[in-house]
Amino acid sequence: MATHKIRFRVYYEDTDAGGIVYHARYLGFAERARSEAMRDADASVTELLNDFGLVFVVRQAAIRYRSPLRLDDEMEIETALDAMTPTRLKLCQTVRNYSGGGETATVIDVELACLNAADMKPAKIPPRWRDAVRKLEAGEV
Repeated sequence: MATHKIRFRVYYEDTDAGGIVYHARYLGFAERARSEAMRDADASVTELLNDFGLVFVVRQAAIRYRSPLRLDDEMEIETALDAMTPTRLKLCQTVRNYSGGGETATVIDVELACLNAADMKPAKIPPRWRDAVRKLEAGEV
């Protein structure tokens, strides 16, 4: 399975008093990586909202911590499509310590639901976005 990869650096604001990344920050890093993956796949979430009145929201997330990231580490986040239904996406996001030789720091399995922004009810993912998201599986991003 091909994926989208992006790098970020750990800043002081991301860490606790000991200089280790605070556990909840990984969700923020994953959100940024997902947004960039969608943008690089030519599927802007802003366009999804403006043109269709739809949004993706996190339905559930499971986080497995393996090794801590620390202040000034450079991380690489890999985003891959695991599954897609008409209204949901399941992604796996692996956070690696790029500064530390690529050791896996955290793995996040996230399920996104497509909702109508007006009433927050489930909606089908438009065909153009389905095709774009498939790029995360097919290696086109």
